[in-house]
Formats: sequence, structure tokens, C-alpha cells
Amino acid sequence: MDLLLVRNHGTAGYTAGRLYQLECSTLEDQERAQKIPGKTAIPAGKYQVVVTFSNRFQKPLPLLLNVPGFSGVRIHSGNTANDTEGCILVGAEDGNPSDAWLGRSREAFTPLFAKIQAAIAAGEKVWITIT
Repeated sequence: MDLLLVRNHGTAGYTAGRLYQLECSTLEDQERAQKIPGKTAIPAGKYQVVVTFSNRFQKPLPLLLNVPGFSGVRIHSGNTANDTEGCILVGAEDGNPSDAWLGRSREAFTPLFAKIQAAIAAGEKVWITIT
């Protein structure tokens, strides 16, 4: 299964985009030339996605593998750039670009996670390409 995240705009503090395969909005930290821990979007590229147990969230979540300079990058629900720390947030509703928030995040995450789990259970590898 191939997911495509297209970053479409960013400003101080966050980067917004669209995730295709399951139409939803995304929110990440700001893209930066120099990494600031917990405040920088991951580099564009193609990454394998697996599901592992998250100690932070105490449940299984999608994890991106081999992200240069980053570890523990997950896809999860959340509403603002303060919720990401380098991860990819998904939402069914995005706010005004100056607001930097996502709405109905769990509503978007639940079917996306089900698709990822089903693909892995069927023996497929899951990839996300970020442009």
C-alpha cells in the first residue's frame, strides 16, 4: 500500500498538507533547514510504515522507519503543531491556515489506521511518500 503526503503550505511553527489514499488533512512541525528537536518536520522522502507499540501513547500506532536524523516518528491523531514533535497528525477538517489546527482528528485516524493494519495483515508493505 502506498500513501502520498503532499505538503501544500507552511508558516512559522507548522506545515500543512493532504494525505492521499484516504483523503484527510495533515499537520506537521515547520520545515527547517536545520533540525530543532521536537519542532522540525521530517525530510521529504519515501519511508516504510510499520505498526508497533508506542510507549508514549500506550497503544499500537504507525511508525515510519529509517527517517534520517529522527526516531520515533509516528502517524497519530492530534489537533495542533504542539501535538506533533516531528510526527504526522491527521484530521478530517483543517482550519484557517493561520490557525495551524486540525479538527476531527480521531475521525480521520481510525479508518487510516484500519487500512494500514489490513494491508500489513495481508502481507503488504506500507510506504508513505512525502513531497
